[in-house]
Amino acid sequence: MENKFSVKDAKVRNQIVLVRTDYNVPIENGEIVSDFRIRASLDTIELLRKKGAKRIILISHLGRPEGKKVKDLSLRPVALRLAELLQGVPVDFVDDVSGPDVEEAVESMKKGGVLLLENLRFYPGEEKNSEDFIREIIDSTGASVFVQDGFAVIHRAHASTSAVSKQLPVFAGLLLEKEISCLEKLLKSPKKPFMLMLGGAKVEDKSPLIDAFKDKADSICVGGKIAADGFTSSLENVYVAEDFDEDSSGNKLDCGPLSTHHFIETLKSSKTVLWNGLLGKAEDPAYATSSTIFLKTLGESPEITSVICGGDTTGFAEEQMKEHPDLKFSLLSTGGGAALEFLCGKPLPGLDVIEEKS
Repeated sequence: MENKFSVKDAKVRNQIVLVRTDYNVPIENGEIVSDFRIRASLDTIELLRKKGAKRIILISHLGRPEGKKVKDLSLRPVALRLAELLQGVPVDFVDDVSGPDVEEAVESMKKGGVLLLENLRFYPGEEKNSEDFIREIIDSTGASVFVQDGFAVIHRAHASTSAVSKQLPVFAGLLLEKEISCLEKLLKSPKKPFMLMLGGAKVEDKSPLIDAFKDKADSICVGGKIAADGFTSSLENVYVAEDFDEDSSGNKLDCGPLSTHHFIETLKSSKTVLWNGLLGKAEDPAYATSSTIFLKTLGESPEITSVICGGDTTGFAEEQMKEHPDLKFSLLSTGGGAALEFLCGKPLPGLDVIEEKS
């Protein structure tokens, strides 16, 4: 990321700054289940305030409303939680992304205030990467600087990740910088020995990771449903789980004690661990044993560079950290698909448009 312009480089004093965040958080009955992604955006917001930004306009998506307004997918609950986290900072919400209501809301903002606009995906123009759509947002807010901090969406060519670069200079937010910098180190100079721990259900999702790291990782361990379904590899540094905990019907739903022991011993002898994919059907506590042991051992090993990515895996980690706040990881990635595509060398439209330093 050293060659990309950061929000730290941006001249934002007395400017209106448009920030693409990732507030795609789980909401049930109007209540936010996990505010992990909201908290992950705070550093960038606070830096912009410290640098004297006149107004900070936040945009995000939530869920997949497919271009239609869906009440249960409104970002209003996010604005309320954001106001609680940004104590003393005025935080407002408007249920639109452009037009008179947005213009009025922006005009009435206090200096250094924060305004969250409605779900971008309520509008077809977002996923169509429409220049007209993002121009309407920019015109309505009066923004002169754009900060891309939605790491989880930079693999999408959407209006708020790609087309926006035709309208405003694009800078990387602090969260985006942190995620990319950490993942770059895994690809270029990981501390050795380096362990890749894979789980989950779909072989097609994991094969690209194995291909990307087969020559970089000292050990690759495979658990989860893909192991239970009989995954094999001819690579010498690949170990596939060999025993499983089963239900009464004989379904293999978690890695057994022998395999878990192998995972843990490999972890303990490593200096870098990248984990993607749960090791069993962890939504059922009866089959979360292997994932829980692995997570706790990793989180209690501060000497290890630990990176966890993938929606199910990070979600599991978040839940465990509620009960065990002492667990620490080098990076709990906010972007499942984005992280995997970056690690596999695929193009990321939202990253490519960030201006490069000459």
